[in-house]
Amino acid sequence: MEKFTTLTSVAAPLPETHLDTDVIFPARFLLLPDKKGLGEQLFNERRVNRDGDGPRFVLDTPPWNEARILVTGRAFGTGSSREQAVWALADFGFRCVIAPSFGEIFFSNCFKNGVLPIVLGEAEHADVMAKAEQALPLTIDLEAQEIRFSDGRAIAFDIDPHRKRTLIEGLDEIGLILADDQADIAAFEARQREQNPWLHLTREQLTFFDDVGEELR
Repeated sequence: MEKFTTLTSVAAPLPETHLDTDVIFPARFLLLPDKKGLGEQLFNERRVNRDGDGPRFVLDTPPWNEARILVTGRAFGTGSSREQAVWALADFGFRCVIAPSFGEIFFSNCFKNGVLPIVLGEAEHADVMAKAEQALPLTIDLEAQEIRFSDGRAIAFDIDPHRKRTLIEGLDEIGLILADDQADIAAFEARQREQNPWLHLTREQLTFFDDVGEELR
């Protein structure tokens, strides 16, 4: 998983509330077999004029089509627990989503996939949304837990220390186990080799015993 330390980008403004996971990533695309390419279907039904002459969705409108930060309304990511909603955001290029509130499972899935969800109060959120609508760059400093504006001002945000660590070090759940429990894993494997050596036979040893078995039969 890619490490998250600081991020500077324009932020795409999407001031809608209760955007559930079926809006973020429609159910008919759930059969797509790979994470790669899912960003093409992100907010699919909102992007009907992505190649036409009519009004375009914000993610198809420069400069926000290259944004790595999304600022949206409250209750973002509610509904279905589908992790593909986060996969699609990450594949599109988003590393941070800012909202007043999130769906609980969606919020958890963000951390598992290298996306930082930031919860802000009403006044702070309105300030960030205004900067997004003006296409002014924001800097997300995870170590300092700050959102910094181009005029030098900053807004602090809260994050669970454990989740902060996983993003800074780029650790998914398996990576975290390997980082914290490697000594315990090695000790267990050593005990197992001593107590149950047949579980660790080499291919050559297995072949030998198969041949012996065939001769005995």
